[in-house]
Amino acid sequence: MAVTEDDRGGQSDVLLMGAVAYDPKVVTIWDGFRRWLLAHDLPFDYVLYSNYERQVEDLVAGRIQAAWNSPLAWVRARRLAQRRGATVSALVMRDTDQDLSSVVVVRSDSPAANARDLAGGVVATGAIDSPQATLLPIDALRISGLRPGVDVTIRRFDVGVGLHGDHIGGERDAARALMAGQVDAACMIDANHLAFTKEGTLTAGATRIVCQTEPFDHCNMTVIDSAPAALTARFGELLLAMDYADPDVRPLLDLEGLTAWQPGRVNRYQALERAVDNTRFYDAEGRICAADYRP
Repeated sequence: MAVTEDDRGGQSDVLLMGAVAYDPKVVTIWDGFRRWLLAHDLPFDYVLYSNYERQVEDLVAGRIQAAWNSPLAWVRARRLAQRRGATVSALVMRDTDQDLSSVVVVRSDSPAANARDLAGGVVATGAIDSPQATLLPIDALRISGLRPGVDVTIRRFDVGVGLHGDHIGGERDAARALMAGQVDAACMIDANHLAFTKEGTLTAGATRIVCQTEPFDHCNMTVIDSAPAALTARFGELLLAMDYADPDVRPLLDLEGLTAWQPGRVNRYQALERAVDNTRFYDAEGRICAADYRP
C-alpha cells in the first residue's frame, strides 16, 4: 500500500531514518548527527525502534526512507523489498564495517586442533539473531563438516534478542562459559576476541582459534528506492564528507565506532545470505522462519 504525505504527517520533504535503540548512546549519536545534518541544509529526522524486524518492515513499507541496519537486517530488507517489487541499496557504511570475520575459539588446553575435533562437544554462541556470534560461525562449522545440533550441541546465550547482535551480552556470556569450562568452544567476532581478552573476560593466552569465517561486512545505511532521490543523495554526500578532524563530529564518530563513512557495498553479505538459508532464519521472501525467534 502506498504511503501518502498525510500518512507521514506532512513530512514527505524530510528524510526520515530509523535506528535501533540497542544502547542509550544511540540517542546521543543521532541527536548530534541530526543537528549537524540540519546545519548543512538537509531536512532530516530519525525514529527509534526496539528491534530490527519492525524497522525493516517500516522501511520496505515506505514509512521511513532510510534505516541504519545490521547485516541481518540488510538481508531481510533486500528480500522483503524484492518480494514487493521494490529495491533497497546500501548508501554508506562505516570504515569499521568492512572485511570482518568471526572465530570459534577453544581454551588453550583443549585437545581440539580444528573445527572437526569439536564433534561430540558443546559450542556456545551469542543470541539467536546475532550474525557475528551465531549465524556466521555456526555456518562455518557446517562448512568444516560438522552438523550443528547433531555432531555438536549448540548452547545459545539469548541476550538482547531482536538487536541482531548489537547487544554483545550473549557473546560475552558465551566467552565466560568457555572460561568456566561449561562449554568446549565459543563463537564471537574477532574484534571481540581481542576486546574480551583486554577487559579480562578471557584470560590472556588462555584461548586459541580453531575455526574462522570468511570475511564479511557489518552494518550499512539502507535506503528504499521510493525515497526522494535528491534527499538520499545529499544524505550520502554529507555522511561521506564528515571529517574526523572536525571537533563537532569527532565525538559522535567515536561513539558510533568509525573514523570515516565509506560508500556502501553488498558483495560481502553472501556468506550471511547462505547462513540465513542454511538455518532457515528467513525464507527467500524475507518471512521469519526461525521457530524460536521472538524479537
